[in-house]
Amino acid sequence: MAATAVAAPLLGAAQAAAATSASAPGPTLSLVLLGTNGGPPPLANRYGIASALVVNGRTYVVDCGRGAVTQYLRAGLSMPSLAGIFLTHLHADHIVDYYSFPLLSAGASGAQGFQKAIDVYGPGSAGIASTVVGAPGPVPGTVEMSNLAGQAYAASPTFFMTEHAGTDPATLLNVHDILPPAATGASTTNTAPAMRPFTVMENDDVKVSAVLVPHGAVYPAYAYRFDTDRGSVVFSGDTAPTSNIITLAKDADVLVHEAIYPAGLASLGLPQSVIDHILTTHTNVAELGRIAAEAGAGTLVATHLGPGDPAAVSDATWRGLLRDSAHRSGYGGRTLLGTDLMHVPVRRGRGRQG
Repeated sequence: MAATAVAAPLLGAAQAAAATSASAPGPTLSLVLLGTNGGPPPLANRYGIASALVVNGRTYVVDCGRGAVTQYLRAGLSMPSLAGIFLTHLHADHIVDYYSFPLLSAGASGAQGFQKAIDVYGPGSAGIASTVVGAPGPVPGTVEMSNLAGQAYAASPTFFMTEHAGTDPATLLNVHDILPPAATGASTTNTAPAMRPFTVMENDDVKVSAVLVPHGAVYPAYAYRFDTDRGSVVFSGDTAPTSNIITLAKDADVLVHEAIYPAGLASLGLPQSVIDHILTTHTNVAELGRIAAEAGAGTLVATHLGPGDPAAVSDATWRGLLRDSAHRSGYGGRTLLGTDLMHVPVRRGRGRQG
C-alpha cells in the first residue's frame, strides 16, 4: 500500500436505467447519490452518506457510508471503473464501508472487482492522542487507518492466498494523507481558517481541489471540488456554515451540500445538549439557498439529511424547506432533494442563475 502526503426512495425503472448508464464510457459527467442519510445511526430506508462522480467512464467515490459498496453496484456502476476514493473526514458514518471496496474486490475477476490499484485521498492525522482503549498514540490518519484495517482483516486474504485465490487488498490501494498547506495556519484549535482551495489530485479527466471546513472537534475535515471539461461539482462534506465553501463552490455547476432541520431533530427526542452540538457543527437547511446564491452555483443538491428518516421529516417537507430557503435568498438555480440512487447528469452552465 503506497502512502504519500499532499498539501430517496429507490428509483423507478426510468431513473434506474439512467443511473445504470452512468458507468457507460464516453465524454460525460454524472453524479450519483449512493446514500443520503446523515449520522451514524443506521436507517432501514436510507443508506449512509456516499456519492459517486462518473467522469468519462471513470468513477470517483466521495465518502463511504453504510452500504456504499451495495449502493455502488445497485446504481449500475462497475468495479473496474472505480478510479479513486475521497474521504471528507474520518467520522464513522463516512468511512465504515471504505475498506470493504478493496477487501471484497481483492482478486475478483471481471466486473466483480477492480484489478489495479486505485488512489485514496483522505485527512491526515489530527496529531491528538487517541482516547480509545488499546489504541495508544495519535489518532490515525487515512494512511494509517488503511494499514490498520488491512491488519485487522488479514485472516481472510491470507486464507484465500494460501489457496491460490485472491490478492492482498492493500495492493489495490495507493493511499494519500491530505495535509492542509502550512500557510493556512490551521490546527486542532483553528480547524478551518479562511483559505484558498488547494489542489489534491489532477489527471487528464479531472482536477480535485479542497478546502478545510469546520466540523466541531474533527480535524482535518475537507470539502472537495471536481473540475472537468464537462462541468464542476462540489461536495461540502460535514460542515457548519463557512465562507470556505462559498469560495470553493464559486460558479460550480453543482453544489452537493449537507443539511439539517432543527425542528426535525427536536422531534426525535434527543437530549438538548446533543441537538445543540449538531446545530453548531452542521448547516441548517434554511442556510443552503444563501450559500448557493453567494457561490453562484447552478444546482443545489441537499444530502446527508438530518434527520434522514422520512418518518421524522418527509421528503415533501424537505423539498418545501429547500424551496423556502432558495426563495428567501433569491437563489434562482435548481434545488434537488437528495435521495438514494438519484442520478444527476451534469452539464456546464445548466441551471445557472441569470
